[in-house]
Amino acid sequence: MAASDFEVIDERFARLPCMTATVHRLFGNCDWAEGPAYFPAGRYLVWSDAPNNRMLRYDETSDAVSVFRQPSNNANGNTVDRQGRLVTCEHGTRRVTRTEHDGTITVLAESYQGKRLNSPNDVVIKSDGSIWFTDPTYGIDSDYEGNRAESEIGGSFVYRIDPHSGELSVVCDDFVKPNGLAFSPDESLLYVVDTGRTHGAQHPAHMRVFDVSPEGKLSNTRIFAESTAGLFDGFRLDSEGRIWTSAGDGVHCYDPDSTLIGKIKIPEVVANVCFGGPKLERLFICATTSLYSVRLFINGAKTF
Repeated sequence: MAASDFEVIDERFARLPCMTATVHRLFGNCDWAEGPAYFPAGRYLVWSDAPNNRMLRYDETSDAVSVFRQPSNNANGNTVDRQGRLVTCEHGTRRVTRTEHDGTITVLAESYQGKRLNSPNDVVIKSDGSIWFTDPTYGIDSDYEGNRAESEIGGSFVYRIDPHSGELSVVCDDFVKPNGLAFSPDESLLYVVDTGRTHGAQHPAHMRVFDVSPEGKLSNTRIFAESTAGLFDGFRLDSEGRIWTSAGDGVHCYDPDSTLIGKIKIPEVVANVCFGGPKLERLFICATTSLYSVRLFINGAKTF
């Protein structure tokens, strides 16, 4: 891939990618690549292939790919906490888990007020240790990436796990299908995607943003951007607050003022992204069947 694979919509985008950089296809043979999470200590990336009930591992030092975990309980979204542990959203078991350093699994959330969660989808961790995740129904809508079942909760919410008590609380309950989420670099804002369009043309295909109080309360919700190609899904922010989000035709880059300033064109529908590399200058891209990467002139926001 070459300069023609970067679309400059606004001049602010022109300095962000190296126009002679190559978008590398690192691996194929997935059915739905999702949830990339980068481990700086080991210089490797873990991501999910939910329909195939497995998680894969890409070694940045050798370009080798291996199976990280199979079965994975139809794992979807992943992130790394401040102690370097993997936190995973599992569709098949309808829970959020943490993989400890010794490989044991700790269940962080699986029910709310006595009712099973739908199918936790994406997860982020705030610097205070609180864990925030979305819970749409994609893992129980069919047997494709989970197990078909009825929703016990009756809605799709955004949740927060308290870092001290472990208590699970709903922080927002008015999404159709909450999906990807991420904090701004200073954590004063929370961005959340609504992919409700998958369940009807009348539903949203946009990203919302909230103000976040020091106590973890959300307020002043507003629409940040409407998707111009397919659906937004997972996304991450760079150190200057720009959003790099999945879309139907690649990766879209939004300025903090909500202007779409450019695109990285990928020949598959993109599901999620994350920054990696020694300086967080490498964008890893999960796109349907494949894992891609490209080096940029900017760095990802540090979240670990």
